[in-house]
Amino acid sequence: MTTIQRLLDLAAAAPDSDDEDLALFLREASELYQRGFEDLRDLVAARFAGMSAGDVAAAATAAGMPCDVSQDRGELLVLLALAEWEMTPAALAYTEMAEGAACRGVCLIPED
Repeated sequence: MTTIQRLLDLAAAAPDSDDEDLALFLREASELYQRGFEDLRDLVAARFAGMSAGDVAAAATAAGMPCDVSQDRGELLVLLALAEWEMTPAALAYTEMAEGAACRGVCLIPED
């Protein structure tokens, strides 16, 4: 099973789970979300290899991410990857899952 498929499966199972299972699902989904983003970031870096920071900044701006050419090339690539990642079914499913969990009082940040 791929990272993305597992994330989608967790998001699908979340609404019908009890709070304890939901917290476990959310923790696993968060790790998968980060892994999926890192994988996409690597693909974006490869896709923009050899391009100037100005060209990468222009692409990030065109993708709707505010930036400028003074930013580090790595930062610009992260912005580009984030713009693309946030629109994937996996990222959208995770966001919906996390919002649903929060409405139920379940989150990854421990209470003091």
